[in-house]
Amino acid sequence: MTKIKSIQIHITGRVQNVGFRFNAQDTALKLGLNGFVTNKPDGSVYIEVEGAEDAINRFLIWCHQGPDWARVTGVNMVEQDIRGYEGFYIKK
Repeated sequence: MTKIKSIQIHITGRVQNVGFRFNAQDTALKLGLNGFVTNKPDGSVYIEVEGAEDAINRFLIWCHQGPDWARVTGVNMVEQDIRGYEGFYIKK
């Protein structure tokens, strides 16, 4: 049986205006994950994502790198209760 997890991810560094949200969405959808990504006023990116534990682990590996133009300096995550997201979207 596949374990389903839900986590909050806060990513810092040069992560805005580099296509981070669009690439996060693309990566999450390819991995079959649900949730959302949004830019925060402090220049960071915030993600809530849920799905199979192995897919989330692969997504977290991607988050430490991000797209080519990004420079990730920190990735903090906290597990949360399942939210029941459908799809993965960019939140304005």
